[in-house]
Amino acid sequence: MQQFLIIAAAHFLALLSPGPDFFLVARTSLRAGWRLASGACLGIAVANGVFILIAFAGLSALRPGSALFVGLQLIGCLYLLYLGWLFLAHAGKSDLQVMDGVQAPRGAVAGAASWLRAMGMGFLSGILNPKNALFYASLAAMLTGAQTSAGWKLFYGVWMFSVVLLWDLLVAMCIGNAAVLRRFARALPWLERVSGAVLILFALGVIALLVVR
Repeated sequence: MQQFLIIAAAHFLALLSPGPDFFLVARTSLRAGWRLASGACLGIAVANGVFILIAFAGLSALRPGSALFVGLQLIGCLYLLYLGWLFLAHAGKSDLQVMDGVQAPRGAVAGAASWLRAMGMGFLSGILNPKNALFYASLAAMLTGAQTSAGWKLFYGVWMFSVVLLWDLLVAMCIGNAAVLRRFARALPWLERVSGAVLILFALGVIALLVVR
């Protein structure tokens, strides 16, 4: 359970820092409303699901404790250190007015074609982001012991897919509210700093455990 809480926290903290996916959801919600943006949210979640499936399936053949497995863990830690550094280095520099998305007037009724187009854009945004693949491979490589079983991996996969989808839907519903947007903009630099610090500490902790072994 402790390992699950650590990995779940690292995954959620990574979601807090805006990237291309966040900007697409925000842009679509501001221009066309959260219902149309929900298509982009689902597309992004599906893309994350693809990376989760590939990462967990690819690591299932690796033997815990082997040189390749330890190497993947170290690569994952290095990536998390890099990601944490990026969060700290760019804290407060994010611009929410990014990413041209669905060209629909705000308040318009989202038809099936527009919703599917938004979903396709969300999927492309998530699947073309190389950081997503490396991030999930990093988390999957850190699974040890009983939590490397197929059942646990399925649990992790469903959990991460659900968190990505629910978080993006929450962003889509809240981002159109001017008061919420202002508060988020003020809190964003601190969220990025805390996220960066936690990811760095998490990676250093895993490295320390590998060295002690």
